[in-house]
Amino acid sequence: MSREGMIARGEQVESEGGVVWCTMSRCEDVWKGCQRDDITSYEECIVSKTLSHYIAGEWLTPTGEQWSDDINPSNSSQVLARVPAGQAGVVERAIEAARAAFPAWKNKTGSEKAELLHKAANVLAARRQELGEIVAQEVGKPIGEAVQEVDRGVMILRYFAAEAVHPLGQVIPAQKAGSLQFSMRQPLGPVAVISPWNFPVAIPLWKMAPAIAYGNTVVWKPAEVASLTATGIAEVFAQAGLPAGVVNLVLGKGSTIGNVLTGHAGLRAITFTGSDTVGMQIAEQAARNNIKYQLEMGGKNAAIVLDDADIDQAAKLVAAGAMRFAGQKCTATSRVVVAEEVNTRFVERLRAEIAALPLAQATDPNSAVGPLITADSLEKVGAYAELGVKSGRVVLGGQRASRGSLSDGFFFEPTVVTDVPPDARIAQEEIFGPLLVLHRAASVKEAIQVANSTKYGLSVSLFTRDINAALEYIQDIDCGMVRINGDTTGVDPHAPFGGMRSSSSHSREQGPAAIEFFTETKTVQINAAGA
Repeated sequence: MSREGMIARGEQVESEGGVVWCTMSRCEDVWKGCQRDDITSYEECIVSKTLSHYIAGEWLTPTGEQWSDDINPSNSSQVLARVPAGQAGVVERAIEAARAAFPAWKNKTGSEKAELLHKAANVLAARRQELGEIVAQEVGKPIGEAVQEVDRGVMILRYFAAEAVHPLGQVIPAQKAGSLQFSMRQPLGPVAVISPWNFPVAIPLWKMAPAIAYGNTVVWKPAEVASLTATGIAEVFAQAGLPAGVVNLVLGKGSTIGNVLTGHAGLRAITFTGSDTVGMQIAEQAARNNIKYQLEMGGKNAAIVLDDADIDQAAKLVAAGAMRFAGQKCTATSRVVVAEEVNTRFVERLRAEIAALPLAQATDPNSAVGPLITADSLEKVGAYAELGVKSGRVVLGGQRASRGSLSDGFFFEPTVVTDVPPDARIAQEEIFGPLLVLHRAASVKEAIQVANSTKYGLSVSLFTRDINAALEYIQDIDCGMVRINGDTTGVDPHAPFGGMRSSSSHSREQGPAAIEFFTETKTVQINAAGA
């Protein structure tokens, strides 16, 4: 297709091979954004498109900025998009748009907010396959999981659409006869949402959906390497008819615009998911501005396998929790504590279950593990694997995967290191890769002590048939997400999510807990005149 054959906004365009190249609402903008004379087809353009901020209901293509390439981690030679580094002025504009939109959005009825969230859910559901493929290409999440994540986003939007019409207070008996006393929850105002790359649909939605359901407006800064997916989510809100300024998308590097956003006096709250180092910096800035903050940070999640466990079940779920999506989940299983009596049998079953998880490009329908997100991540996991040789015994993997097409991406072999001391660096630090360390324990008490021995407290699992052991574990484990005979990853969209200790700011996200962060309480008393 030539430049003269301009693509209409929203038109579905097919290549000669029958592939749909664009179902987005910004086809024309994408075409114009190529800005290269050597491009003569839309197919060439779509893979090198320039991304834009979304502010006050408009797509703003930056000028005078530096740019970075958004690359496919399964094939590092493929550039998916060009991402702006971001500018302070863009952040200012987005916050002003959120502030300007807040009064009208706050005064919308619950039914009006609910209707728009239902529309967004319907738009997202209609685009599930397209956005799932974008997630797979951009962050390396295997396509099956990527599409399931989009489906989860639909459920989140629908859940909070219902929450928008639920009660927002309670009547409280007054000490004075004849008086009416009640509490009411009100929105905070403009809220900053800072989301990670590993769940580029679910996490921003489980922050933004409650924020807007309860009447707040949003300035959203996604991880730079998830900018293409974020653009798709912003399009969903735009297509659903969300009023201008309610959700504003600011793209860029955290090092360039992060402090501008988190330190801005025009915000009333910040919700963040990412590293504990950045999270602590955000907490300090928020405290100085006396605004609410919500932090979900790292994890060093353990699974405990007792001698009465179903070993086949435990091995299958530990393998999945540790290795799927290359272990790039804050709730991924990174340690397993095994009873001495079943250690050998468990390791044998674990190796077999890991071998059954295909390591392949994320868009391969059979892929289960996929690539790491960047070359830096690949180097980091390799360095920890080398530490594993010194700390214990590597019984599986330990090397970069480079056979065939895997050499084009950031692939690392699923790795298991046994006989690791609980205080070793590899057992204490978050790796965020397909590397599992194994400890042995002689009792339930010792296993719980090992599981509690890191600074984190996000997610944990116990495999057992012993009700007494389960009850002891529930009481003594220091984690926010506690499971029995299940893997450490994931949580139902309507259940509170969060960790203890250095894993969070002691707040919770999702489900009925979301209202605690995104609203503040006002207590009202009405007395009769002249009484």
